[in-house]
Amino acid sequence: MFKKILIANRGEIAVRIIRAARELGITTVAVYSEADREALHVALADEAICIGPAKSTDSYLDMNAVLSAAIITQAEAIHPGFGFLSENSKFATMCEEMNLIFIGPAGLVMDKMGDKINARSEMIKAKVPVIPGSDGEVVTADEALEVANRLGYPVMLKASAGGGGKGIRKVKSQEELLPAFESASQEAKSAFGNGAMYIEKVIYPARHIEVQILGDSFGNVIHLGERDCSLQRNNQKVLEEAPSIAIGKTLRTKLGQAAVRAAQAVNYENAGTIEFLLDEQKGEFYFMEMNTRVQVEHPVTEFVTGIDIVKEQIRIAAGQELSYKQEEIQMTGHAIECRINAENPKFNFAPSPGKITDLYLPSGGVGLRVDSAVYPGYTIPPYYDSMIAKVIVHGENRFDALMKMQRSLYELEIEGIVTNVDFQLDLISDSHVIAGDYDTSFLMEEFLPTYAEKD
Repeated sequence: MFKKILIANRGEIAVRIIRAARELGITTVAVYSEADREALHVALADEAICIGPAKSTDSYLDMNAVLSAAIITQAEAIHPGFGFLSENSKFATMCEEMNLIFIGPAGLVMDKMGDKINARSEMIKAKVPVIPGSDGEVVTADEALEVANRLGYPVMLKASAGGGGKGIRKVKSQEELLPAFESASQEAKSAFGNGAMYIEKVIYPARHIEVQILGDSFGNVIHLGERDCSLQRNNQKVLEEAPSIAIGKTLRTKLGQAAVRAAQAVNYENAGTIEFLLDEQKGEFYFMEMNTRVQVEHPVTEFVTGIDIVKEQIRIAAGQELSYKQEEIQMTGHAIECRINAENPKFNFAPSPGKITDLYLPSGGVGLRVDSAVYPGYTIPPYYDSMIAKVIVHGENRFDALMKMQRSLYELEIEGIVTNVDFQLDLISDSHVIAGDYDTSFLMEEFLPTYAEKD
């Protein structure tokens, strides 16, 4: 096992990794920007080193600075968390070249699965169902028009690189295609340095279902069941739950087997997530993409399986065999996660950085967890993602979990800044959400229009 690892991240995921490492008896090194000197992950780590100014490109995304910090502190491995360098194949390769263990898949595997055009090709070879779409990259707007007309509208334009909802456009007609193609490609190029686009047929209505997988260096791959991530705003997840109310035992087995095949096809090691779109009416699912890192929503899977995914990541990277076999994986009860953001839902979810003057996090009872890196007196910097906490609950069944989440959100108090807590409480209390009657379009097309009309 490692003696010391460096966490190349910030916020709640950095805190989460530090805690897991400490429980494994591993010393931790935090890196931080000048804006994060007072951050919780800096205080909790055994060592901390500043790697640059507030701007992420000059600190958390500066590969040389992160690697230098690892060498100086004699760390043996680097855990990238999610975001920042977590899916950067060049960084993973650079770690290997400097005899540092990257706690994640190899750079070559990231290239295969991180590039969504390549990933589609690999999945077709592995006999994993994919969404009907273009054969490879769509280079020009004219080519995009030809493909879209062949598939039939609506279609989805997608950037081959990156994630987080960037470089994605839903196109409902031929007239919308050309401007959407240009803007999506430019956005992708600005965000990821790669403007390559491809096109898929829109599966509608659909649910966004993802399957958590773990693979080790001995060729073992298992899945930990599915998460339903259909409640999204602008292609970004807002609330997640496990298991999905839309999936029965037979379909769950098929999804899990497809996810394992997908991971085996690229000799995947460490934690990863295979994302699918589910056509609930037909009972058919289609591969969307693979995330080659730990997910924001991993705690709901941890609650229903009892498996610490971050600890498994570290053990796998240290060369250990998976702690579990597929037949040992059981999903018990139901878990829900709400993302708490420093943002103002009444003003188009504008970021709301500032000083937290008072804070009360919900507690008490079995099956409640809050992952956060904020505290009273902490000033949220304006330079990074607006997520400041995740409230995760686990109940004996879905209704129990829903009621526990409502209770938890009622208790959550954050003073000094505007947050989306009330928005999440309204969402979790909505009759459609309680009934499980929603798909990927629900939040944007049904819930938000009525929410905006409220005082």
